[in-house]
Amino acid sequence: MPAMTDTTTPAAADEAAQIQVPAQRPESDGAGDKIGEVVERATAVSGRVASAVVERLRNEGSLTSERGSTTIGDEVVEKIAGIAARGVPGVHDLGGDVARVFAGLKERVGLGDADDDADRGVTVRLEGDKATVDITLVIEYGQVVRTVTDAVRTEVISAVEKMLSLQVTEVNIRVDDVHVEEA
Repeated sequence: MPAMTDTTTPAAADEAAQIQVPAQRPESDGAGDKIGEVVERATAVSGRVASAVVERLRNEGSLTSERGSTTIGDEVVEKIAGIAARGVPGVHDLGGDVARVFAGLKERVGLGDADDDADRGVTVRLEGDKATVDITLVIEYGQVVRTVTDAVRTEVISAVEKMLSLQVTEVNIRVDDVHVEEA
């Protein structure tokens, strides 16, 4: 059998000897894994927040005529849709639980009233002259949910299309709560 010769240079051998691989600590409680998971979740959440901010900045409708263009901010559509929805009999309030709590606190402290929150519970996605509206609302106890939501949908579409000349493609409604009148 031919003898095997070592082809490793002395410099390569020194370099390999200097590489240290950290040993696994048997007493590790998985904290590194937990930290990694937290970092991954935080990164995902911050990415979603950044996407929402960019989307909000780009979210505006535009109407073009022969003499110029009109740009409509999503806040305008949200306010009109919110006022229309609040005007429907059987709708007690707009917004989810957290939004209503903050609105109540603002009102008690004297920083605002219900008119300031006309668009609370309403989000809008605008693309050109088309609008998609999402509404979260609280219905009065005793009202038929389908009747109220159909009326809200009709009023919102009518108000937005009439006042802004935008085509409402969808009105998605989430019933978040039922309000029971206190005795």
